[in-house]
Order: sequence, then structure tokens, then C-alpha cells
Amino acid sequence: MATSNINLNGRTLAGVIAELKDEAKEFFSTRLAMLQSEMKEKLSAWKMALPVLVIGLVMLGTSWLLLTGAIVAAISVAFGDNPYGPAIALAIVFVFYAVIGGLAVLFAVRSVREHGVVPERTMRVLKDDKVWISNEARVQL
Repeated sequence: MATSNINLNGRTLAGVIAELKDEAKEFFSTRLAMLQSEMKEKLSAWKMALPVLVIGLVMLGTSWLLLTGAIVAAISVAFGDNPYGPAIALAIVFVFYAVIGGLAVLFAVRSVREHGVVPERTMRVLKDDKVWISNEARVQL
């Protein structure tokens, strides 16, 4: 008996295989389109924010350096005629900045770990699809 003559619920085996092939193509193209769309959204947001972020960081860096100089000068004045006044003032500001900077880095790392860069919706849909395909395979066999 030739494989093209086998009937499966009124369909030939060749027809079923062709249908499965078309469904698989559609399935993967849909998932790929979903992934591309989600990644384009993320990239678009980054592209729009990056120039503004750079300008903001340059301005904040400049103002931060000026503020730091003013703080060191004020603390140094508090030590009066002590020849080590400027060094002590620099050390005090350094420790303060190191503590604040360390806490900020910890917060940022936690935030990145929490949100990640993986396209979550696409991964969730693919996992659901995997379960669905497994269930359909069991039902069909």
C-alpha cells in the first residue's frame, strides 16, 4: 500500500504531513515575529533614551565634581590651621561617597537581576507552546 493512499480521518498521510509542515512554519514564524517585535520595542526605548542619558550624565558629573570641591573645601576649613586638613577632608568625602556608591551599585545590580534582559513574554509563550505540543503529541499517538 502506498503512503499517499493511507487515510487518516479522510486525509492522506501526505496531506497530514504537509499540513503539519505548514503549521510548524506558521508556528515558528509567529514566534520569531513576536521575539523580533519585543526586541525592537526594547531597542527603540534604549535608542531614544541613550542621547538624553549621556547629556544628563555629563551635566551631573560636572555638577558633582563642583559640589565635591565645595564640600572638601568646607570640611578643610573646619580643620583650621591643621596641615593635614585638606587630606582629612578628602578622606571624609571619599568614605561618604564610597558608601553611597556601593549601595547604589547593589541596588542597580538587584534591579537588573530582577528584570533581566530576556524577552519574558516570548519565553513564556514558548514554554506554553512546548506544553501544548507535548499534550497534542500524546493525544494524537
